Amino acid sequence: MKRRDMLTGSAAGALPSLRGVHPDLLRPAVEELHRWYLQQARVLPWRATRDAYAIWISEVMLQQTQVRTVVPYYERWLAALPTVRALAAADEVEVLRLWEGLGYYSRARNLHRAARELVVRFDGSFPRDPDQLRTLPGIGPYTVAAVASLAFGAPLAVVDANVRRVLSRLLALEEDPRRAPVARRLEALAHELLADHDPSRHNQAMMELGALVCLPRTPRCELCPLLSVCAAAATGEPSRFPPTRPTKAVPHQAFAVALVRDRERLLLEQRPSGGLLAGLWDLPGYALALGEEPPGRLAQTLRELYGLQVEVEESLPPVKHAYSHLKVTLHAFRCRLLGRSSRAAESVATRIWVRPEELGQRAMPRACHKVLEGAGLGPPRGQVA
Repeated sequence: MKRRDMLTGSAAGALPSLRGVHPDLLRPAVEELHRWYLQQARVLPWRATRDAYAIWISEVMLQQTQVRTVVPYYERWLAALPTVRALAAADEVEVLRLWEGLGYYSRARNLHRAARELVVRFDGSFPRDPDQLRTLPGIGPYTVAAVASLAFGAPLAVVDANVRRVLSRLLALEEDPRRAPVARRLEALAHELLADHDPSRHNQAMMELGALVCLPRTPRCELCPLLSVCAAAATGEPSRFPPTRPTKAVPHQAFAVALVRDRERLLLEQRPSGGLLAGLWDLPGYALALGEEPPGRLAQTLRELYGLQVEVEESLPPVKHAYSHLKVTLHAFRCRLLGRSSRAAESVATRIWVRPEELGQRAMPRACHKVLEGAGLGPPRGQVA
């Protein structure tokens, strides 16, 4: 019998049943995985602690963000907000400033809200009960399993994108692993592999294997401790599993933005509390219509919406930036302030004039920083949203 049939008891192309996976065949390979992890694991700051708060912060930061990007953010965050109580006591401006550049700012707001609930409901400590963890804002099944297993040794399997890929290849899965029925089967297999092993070590080993060896496009099968039981490797085409969904085209939007100076001060506007980049401080501007050339309506927009009379002066090099669901191009222009009308006093809470040295005190989108850096304003951040 072929290796794939030994593992799944199913024909090629069929969705495997976990009842056909032989635990006795998997157990030695899992033990080899743990030995591999002890020898090959990267030294990362959150692996040196069992503090639930520190682990929680790292896991939320690592969602859809590369490790090398997260490390400096993680260290800076814990230096400023080392405990649940410190996070709960911080104001949102400080929280967003520390998160600035990581993107997905709702995650930072949920951290803030959850910390305040932890103080009120649990005296500033993390509950060990996974069911209680699930009641906190922004904490879904993945984060619950990660915090509970890595901090408290709870027997919960962590299934992130890396682990999902490893499991899919063990079964040579030919269906989308994100479909609910398939996802449930993969979670069941993840728990079967966990068995009686140390949950913290096992979960980190599985995630590390997906990050370093079981890569999406070029898996390094020759280095894999699970090679002997991998059905995808047995096919000779491991990168074919799991199947990939067609990539959707990412829409593009162009904007005209203004650097309006009043002597040494620059105008910033706070974005609405909902939607993309909610609550961050940004340069004033507007979305360009299809085929519209900048600066076009910029002076008119500043007059009608902001009550500012300006002269549009120098154009700056366009700035391109990509979010997960949108690509943008910012056409920025230096503008000289000529005067103000009564409308300039409206919405003063969401519009401020700041000096260049004060820009670092406000959380701003990374694209805005790119514009400011191109204009010679503010220190380069070197961060990725």
